Order: sequence, then C-alpha cells, then structure tokens
Amino acid sequence: MRSRWLALLSMAVAASAATRPHYGGTLRVEIQESVETADPPQTGRGMPDLADGFAITRWEAGRLAVYSANESAPGGRPYLDQVEIQMGKPLREQGIDLELGKADVVQLGTRPAAARKTWASGPVRLMVLVFNPRVADARIREALAWAVDRTAIHNVLLQKQGEIAGALLPQWISGYAFLFPTAPDLGRARGLAAAAPAGSRVLSLAVEDAQLRPIAERVALNARDAGLGVAVTLGPNADVKLTEVRIESDDPARALSRLAAALSLPEPARADTPDGLLSAERSLMAGFRLIPLFHLPDVYAVGGRVKGGPGITPLGAWRFSDLWVEGSRP
Repeated sequence: MRSRWLALLSMAVAASAATRPHYGGTLRVEIQESVETADPPQTGRGMPDLADGFAITRWEAGRLAVYSANESAPGGRPYLDQVEIQMGKPLREQGIDLELGKADVVQLGTRPAAARKTWASGPVRLMVLVFNPRVADARIREALAWAVDRTAIHNVLLQKQGEIAGALLPQWISGYAFLFPTAPDLGRARGLAAAAPAGSRVLSLAVEDAQLRPIAERVALNARDAGLGVAVTLGPNADVKLTEVRIESDDPARALSRLAAALSLPEPARADTPDGLLSAERSLMAGFRLIPLFHLPDVYAVGGRVKGGPGITPLGAWRFSDLWVEGSRP
C-alpha cells in the first residue's frame, strides 16, 4: 500500500512539474501581414499589443519584429524571454512551419483545421461587400443584397466559422444584430434586377485577398440566379469589392464610428441608447451601399510546446505575458 501511495505521489509531482510555468524561451509567431513602417509600432493591425509586458528590441520592416520581456513590467515579468514575429508569411508556409516545429503560433485562414489546438477571438472581422459610388442604381445594389445566400457560404466555405451578418456590428457588441435580415429572397432580387436597365445589371466584383476568391465566386453565382451578371476580378477599380474591416472596440458607439470611417461612410449620429445606436446603424446602411456578410474571428493554430493561454482576447489582441514554452529553463 505504501509503495502504491508513493507511486501516485510521484506521478502527481511529475504532472505538476510538467504544467508549472517556466521562465525563458522564445515564442515564434508567424503572420501573413507585412508591416512596412520604418519605425516599429508598439501596436497596430497585424502586430500584437505587448506594451504590458514586452518591449520591442529588433525591427526589420516587413520581415521581423522581436519583443523582449520587460523585467519591470507592472504586472510582473512575463515567463517568456522573447516573442519573435516573422511577417509576410503565406498561410500555407505557416502551416508547414507549424508542422515542422519551426513556428509556435500561426494564423489560420477561412477554413481552419479542426484537429489543431487553436485560439480564437470573438467575431471581430466584418466581411462586407462595398459598392463603388458609380453603381448608382439602388435597385441593383438591393438586388445583390437579397440574392446572396449567406447560409450556404457559411456552412460550406467557412465551415460555420464566425456568424452570419446582416448588421455592421456583431451581436455580442450591439445586442441587436439579429434585427437585421440575413435570409435571401431570390424572388425579390429578380424583381429588382428586372426593373433596372439591362446595362446596369453587369458588375465586376474584386477581392483584396486571394483566399476570399471562393466566397466572391459564390456571391457571383447567387447574383446570376437573380439576373445579375457578375465577374470576379483582382482589379482595383471594380464595381463591388469584397473586403474585411476590423472591429476595434467593444464599445458599440465607438465601434460603429470606427467602422464608418474605415468604410468611408458618414460619421454616425451620436447615440447614447441602444435604440439610438440601432437607428444610427440603419441610417448608415440605407441605400444598400454596402452589404454585411459575416462576422469572423481571428483564429490561430498553436504548437504543442506552448503552455498557458489562450493568448488572445475577445477583440483579437495578443496577450502573451502568461504564456510559457516547454524546453525553456526551469
């Protein structure tokens, strides 16, 4: 009995040691974005907010950023010695590097692998169709809005990642996103398209990122079912653009204002109540100058040697202070 108890105690001690945080080591992160600024940013799109526990010590614009632990951080020294961020890495290369153990944290695209350990933010990326001002006939814009089958795209191409969107703000921030319609109405779309001049029914649809092309092609297919001719292109001067815009605040009024600025919309009316905010958002969307499609999370695949976490907040900010890596000094 005593030997069995000692064996169990030994196993418990070993398990505790295996999960105990260790100081030291470098977390290797890869991202697709290339930040080309001459001076290193402390924060920004595609870069972490590490000011709470790290300071940047090396910067090679568009290629490499190295953050080192701040020994005098207000919340205590991070467990990691460094965070090394490789920029400009295609998603496929990131996946290979993770499998080979050359990276610890990599981005996942719109079709994440379910078998991997992942970190995910809340749905903070708005995927949206934005019309060029020259598409003047509101019937054409509305026809496309009613033609898109978001559910089919969400189920198949996005593998149910994120949420179907009819509003600019996601439900978790505004509380009223469910009030905006998302279901297609092909009969209504056909009627609107048929009422417009034939020449206006032909549109070009551009994508900013090649990985969005399958979604754009499905939108084009839906449009054709409604009587619109849509051709997908990579050109910069298309009639419609499929793009993503980041939601940068969990305060509804501030988030809506920043989205409006990013989408070149008028500044929304000041709103201090949910009803006022709903009215302001509906005003921004009047005329179908843009068509919200999905709210998507930031998703990262994480290597097995990374412990602690998750290292990402609901808004998608990186928080690496409480992470550690196996193989670092005890």
